[in-house]
Amino acid sequence: MESEATNKSRVVMVESGESWDFYISQATAQTRPIAVHFTASRCMPSVAMNPIFEDLAAAHPDILFLTVDVDAVKEAAAKMEVKAMPTFVLMKDSAQVDKIVGANPEEIRKRIDSFVQSIPANIAQSL
Repeated sequence: MESEATNKSRVVMVESGESWDFYISQATAQTRPIAVHFTASRCMPSVAMNPIFEDLAAAHPDILFLTVDVDAVKEAAAKMEVKAMPTFVLMKDSAQVDKIVGANPEEIRKRIDSFVQSIPANIAQSL
């Protein structure tokens, strides 16, 4: 049952610094926007945001949604200057365009909706 739920997830777990670089360069080459949830399993507010991030990923299929455990992929967290969890980073063309620190579901939804509005129509046509 668990594997079925995992297969339906639209959020990609970044496992290493190399996979971080791969996903960022792939999305940039495809001009695909990115939403990243920097989390830690020891941080309950971060864990509580997982279902909200999953819902957002399902609602916005043209955005690449990544989850990064800061304890496992320290290089990505350092690169993006993540100091607290949860931190959400919105990226376009491999550059950060917005950062939200803290577990505020409504603010994250609002910022991602705004982010979607800023994406050119040819990229977001199926939204």
